Amino acid sequence: VMDCPVGGARSIVDALARGVTKHGGVIATNSHVKGINVENGKATGVTLTNNNRVINAKQAVISNLSIWDLLSSGIVDRTHFPDDFYTKGMDTPPGKSFLHIHLGFRATTEELSKLQAHYMYVDDWSRGVDADENTALLSIPSVHDDTLAPDGHAVLHIYTPATEDFQKWEHLDRRSEEYQALKVERSQFLWKVLTKTIPDIKERVTIQKIGTPLTHARFLRRYRGSYGPAIKAGEASFPFPGTPIQQLLTCGDSCFPGIGVPAVAGSGILAAHSVSLDSIKPQLKLLESLK
Repeated sequence: VMDCPVGGARSIVDALARGVTKHGGVIATNSHVKGINVENGKATGVTLTNNNRVINAKQAVISNLSIWDLLSSGIVDRTHFPDDFYTKGMDTPPGKSFLHIHLGFRATTEELSKLQAHYMYVDDWSRGVDADENTALLSIPSVHDDTLAPDGHAVLHIYTPATEDFQKWEHLDRRSEEYQALKVERSQFLWKVLTKTIPDIKERVTIQKIGTPLTHARFLRRYRGSYGPAIKAGEASFPFPGTPIQQLLTCGDSCFPGIGVPAVAGSGILAAHSVSLDSIKPQLKLLESLK
């Protein structure tokens, strides 16, 4: 179903993983990369945090780090990047972050049948969809997929579409009362929107999780909790996979064609083609088969 993958969001990850493993690739989870190794101007592999294990690259190293993390996290020695490349990359404006509410709630099959899977709420169109506390997106995947929650229950996700400033959160301790209070305060707009669709939602809730920009930064390792580069069409463009370091390529939302799952998957294809032109013919053959 459009925008509601059967089995939940993990089914997207599973599909991408199958694309790797069915062609002989290996996915190593719980393998934190300590550094990308560079010798004589070429990326030669990676060193893992665990036991400093080195994995050598046969053809290239492809990084999906954000441009800011690639340049400033220390994963690559800063001296390997020319000053102009470093400055331009670090000057890339980061987009804003999100505020989320994830809920498990009581709902019958009949009640779900009267709901839509997706809603978009805009309080005042004249303010623009990127204004603070003006726009919210609501997804109720249980409308189409009854495997996501126990019988008599459903799940939903409501969030602000990259309109949450990181500055409000960056100096807070996640364990502090101040942080908890700000979560409650900033989530009120989302609750207001949610009750327009399900008026008694607060009485139905069985589990509640609120995600903040600090959640994005911590669990997704997002630079300042950002959704990705705030590059405006017509003013600038996303870069292609190459870097000044030979055999070090990039993919992800800091690269062309941009942010979002489809775009990021496309950047992976571009990176693969940049490693070896031999992949182009099989790709064209696959596209022909999908017509």
